[in-house]
Amino acid sequence: MKALTYRGPYKIRVEEKPDPRIEHPNDAIVRVTRAAICGSDLHLLHGMLPDTRIGHTFGHEFIGIVEKVGPSVQRLSVGDKVMVPFNIFCGSCVFCQQGLFSNCHNVNANATAVGGIYGYSHTAGGYDGGQAERVRVPFADVGPMIIPEWLHDEDALMITDAFSTGYFGARLGHIKEGDTVAVFGAGPVGLAAARSAWLMGAGRVMVLDHLDYRLEKARSFAYAETHALSEIGDPVLHMKRETDHLGADVVIDAVGAEADGTVMQHVTAAKLKLQGGSPVALNWAIDSVRKGGNVSVVGAYGPIHSAVRFGDAMNKGLTIRANQTPIRMMWPAILDHIRAGRISPREMITHRIPLDDIVEGYHMVSAKLDDCVKTVIEVSDS
Repeated sequence: MKALTYRGPYKIRVEEKPDPRIEHPNDAIVRVTRAAICGSDLHLLHGMLPDTRIGHTFGHEFIGIVEKVGPSVQRLSVGDKVMVPFNIFCGSCVFCQQGLFSNCHNVNANATAVGGIYGYSHTAGGYDGGQAERVRVPFADVGPMIIPEWLHDEDALMITDAFSTGYFGARLGHIKEGDTVAVFGAGPVGLAAARSAWLMGAGRVMVLDHLDYRLEKARSFAYAETHALSEIGDPVLHMKRETDHLGADVVIDAVGAEADGTVMQHVTAAKLKLQGGSPVALNWAIDSVRKGGNVSVVGAYGPIHSAVRFGDAMNKGLTIRANQTPIRMMWPAILDHIRAGRISPREMITHRIPLDDIVEGYHMVSAKLDDCVKTVIEVSDS
C-alpha cells in the first residue's frame, strides 16, 4: 500500500509499505478514505518529538471503511464506514473507566503519561497512522464509531481530533455565563475552541494570532473579535488593557510546542531540543488571565520539561487544566450541535489534496502558504 513515511527531521516521502495485518483478535483493518494534516504532525516532521523512528507513518485524523475484523470484534463489520478517534484505548483500565481515554494504561509501554496515539512516534505507542491507504485499528470495539448517515464525511473527519480538541479546550476552561475568553492561536484547534466558547456561555471571545488570514477565519468561523500579535505589542499588557487591567476569565493555549514570540524559547526548543516545546503561548496565557482564573492547555508539548512560569501561576492562584483530548467523550455533545445546525466543523477546511501530494501538503501547512488553515488528504473513494 501507499503510505507517508518518516525519513528523518524535515524528510518525509510517499512509498510502498506492507499492508497492515490483524495482530490481535480485537483489531480491525480500515481502508482510509480521508485523512488530515494536523499542526501537531509538524512537531514530528520537525524532529521535536523523541523516538520518532524511520519508516513511521504519521496521521491521527482519519475516517475510512472497515476491510477486516479480528475474531473478537463484535460492534463493527466489514463495510462499515467509521470515524476513528486519535486516541487508542482499551476501554477497561482504571483510567478509561473514568473517561480518561487519552491516558489509557494498557496501550503505551513507552510512557506513564499519555496513552496511545495513531502516527505519533513511539512515545505514544509506536502505532502507524492514517496518512496511508490502510491502517490497523486496535481495540476496534471501543474506539471507532460508525458514521451516522446524516453526518457529512468531512464533519466526521474534523471531529476525530481538531474540532473535538478545541471543544475540549473550551470545556477545560470551565467557562461560566458571561465570561471573557481569550484564545491564543487561530489554527483549527483555536478556531474550534473559540466557536465552542460561545456554545458554553462566554460573553466575549477574543482570538490572538500573528497571521491576518487566520484572524479573518476566526471572525468568519468563530465570530470572535481578533487581535493581531504583529500590531498589539506585548500581548500580556494588551490583554490587561482590554479587560480593565484584570485579565481574561479564561485563557486557552491552542498553540503548543512551536509557538513564536521569543528567540530564546525558539532556539532552546526547536533548534537545541532542550525543551519539550516553546511555552511562549502558555506563559502569555498564565500572565494574561485574571487572578484566580482558568488556563486551559490543548496545544501539544513533548514529554521533556519546558520553561513555564509556574511561579506566576502559583502566586495568581490559577487553575491550569491540560490533557490530550479523550475524543469519544466529546462526541455526544458535538454531534448534537452538528445535527442541530449550530456548527459545521468542515467549514475549517481550506485545502484538499491527494495522498501522492502529501509531501507538498506538509510544506504548505508548515510554511502557512496559500492561506492554509486545514488540509484534507483524499486517499480513496468512500
